[in-house]
Amino acid sequence: MNQKLGLALGFFLLLSQFYFAESRCSQTCDLALASYYVSSGDTLSVIAERFNSAILQSADTIVNYNRDKISNKDFVPSFIRINIPFPCDCVQDELLNEFVGHTFQYDVQSGDTYTTVATEKYTNLTTVPWLERFNNYTATNIPDTGTLNVSVNCSCGDSSISKDYGLFITYPLRPEDTLDSIATEYNISKDMLQKYNVGVDFSAGTGLVYVPGKGIAGGAIAGISIGVVAVALLVAVCVYFGFYRKKKVKEAILLSGSQELSAQALQAPGSNSDKPVDSTGLALSPGLGGITVDKSVEFSYEELAQATDNFSMANKIGQGGFGSVYYAELRGEKAAIKKMDMQASKEFFAELKVLTHVHHLNLVRLIGYCVEGSLFLVYEYIENGNLSQHLHGSGRDPLSWSARLQIALDSARGLEYIHEHTVPVYIHRDIKSANILIDKNFRGKVADFGLTKLTEVGGSSLPTRLVGTFGYMPPEYAQYGDVSPKVDVYAFGVVLCELISAKDAIVKINGSSAETKGLVALFEEVLNEPDPREELCKLIDPRLEDNYPLDSVRKMAQLAKACTHENPHLRPSMRSIVVALMTLSSSTEDWDVGSFYENQHLVNLMSGR
Repeated sequence: MNQKLGLALGFFLLLSQFYFAESRCSQTCDLALASYYVSSGDTLSVIAERFNSAILQSADTIVNYNRDKISNKDFVPSFIRINIPFPCDCVQDELLNEFVGHTFQYDVQSGDTYTTVATEKYTNLTTVPWLERFNNYTATNIPDTGTLNVSVNCSCGDSSISKDYGLFITYPLRPEDTLDSIATEYNISKDMLQKYNVGVDFSAGTGLVYVPGKGIAGGAIAGISIGVVAVALLVAVCVYFGFYRKKKVKEAILLSGSQELSAQALQAPGSNSDKPVDSTGLALSPGLGGITVDKSVEFSYEELAQATDNFSMANKIGQGGFGSVYYAELRGEKAAIKKMDMQASKEFFAELKVLTHVHHLNLVRLIGYCVEGSLFLVYEYIENGNLSQHLHGSGRDPLSWSARLQIALDSARGLEYIHEHTVPVYIHRDIKSANILIDKNFRGKVADFGLTKLTEVGGSSLPTRLVGTFGYMPPEYAQYGDVSPKVDVYAFGVVLCELISAKDAIVKINGSSAETKGLVALFEEVLNEPDPREELCKLIDPRLEDNYPLDSVRKMAQLAKACTHENPHLRPSMRSIVVALMTLSSSTEDWDVGSFYENQHLVNLMSGR
């Protein structure tokens, strides 16, 4: 027993060193606090809605974190500071920089400006430049309805300064603040406060500082003070006692499912060099034959069954190739639970690996998992179903052209992230309209990573097992099994054709299944015409009626043609696709995607040179 525990401890000590060295966001944590200055007329319910997250679901939660200041959830005194809990995640901006923080979704109200949102609604926890950085709207073009991304920075501390603090407050300075007053309020030495905020003038009246949370009042708050070694020891002990008491069937499935992932982890680029590599988020322990999953909750079967009324048909919201999906409410959060057979262990582990490693606004978020009797993955619930249902189903209002453009851009951003900003990079291999989810604000999120393949950056493509969906597979993959990020680019081009036409990837000719043609071929025939506009109009989704700019549709069709080029080396990268769609979405610039082949710079981008 001691030998096995020692092996586990050694493994997790090594893992923790890689984790903290490799993560682009050097450290994230489950909980941070925002110091919110209550204005006249504020109510806790409104504040809770603004800061809604997996941690904060109602006004009651705010009361729990402020029991020394708030005794009644129906009343909050004005002109005081209260603590707002939020998750301290890894966030990526448009410039592809990463930082620790959290992005809230703010529902725009008539008359809102970036200034009022930053200063009044979020009391300087964010800034106008920060809002402009995370939203496509110009300062003078914010719609009366819609959603803004509001990103708030956070801190998880610095063990080189002190290991006595595990909870930090994002504190917007006000004119009345000084180093002395803040140190006194939070019962911390001025020297320690200054060390955590090097070079900051605490009397500046503006800007953010990070305050260690020692001595914060409130029954729900406990400072977490665990160093890297302590984390590793705790995880190792939990794994040892947790997995040995699991059922034999669970141990068998974890062991068999982890074999391929273990080999991939050992071969990952940078694992034995100084090349930076992202944390995998999935720790495989050969000594224990099990896994631990960072930042994902392990649910019990009983909890999932209770939340779905024993997986009743009334709660079933979807069916995929690897399992059924059920709606549930778990621990105060709406969720979608995918139930998979034990035979789908490879797909289960692939998806678990990717979604515990990769976090992005345009990728579906994994909440947790369960391995008892079946395999379960628990995701955030996305209210508006998938893109295929909106384009090909009935009973839904047609998506506007601007909504289609936005969903295309969102999906491209998600794919760009897994292709170009993780090491090793990931290839989805099953991009299609059914795997693009649409949230309540009609923003797109890429989902279903069960077929995802990791590959070394700059590595050669190797033949692989053929998976995916016909109609979305490029020639080099369907014929030879060659895998590269351009597989996803081709499939994304098919999705662009779907967005324009609302036709399936495989089209029935004259309504007969006996004769079919690929949607790509239909578009290619039209776009090869000297003047394709008249024929292109016949392909456009009739539900759009005349509510679309033909020139915008033509440019997207030409982009789709570039994405589905027969030669993978001549397809654009997801990065250039994002740039193209961002420019296409803008009404201020006149950019012709058809000039791809005339502009040498974009040709080079498409060729990967």
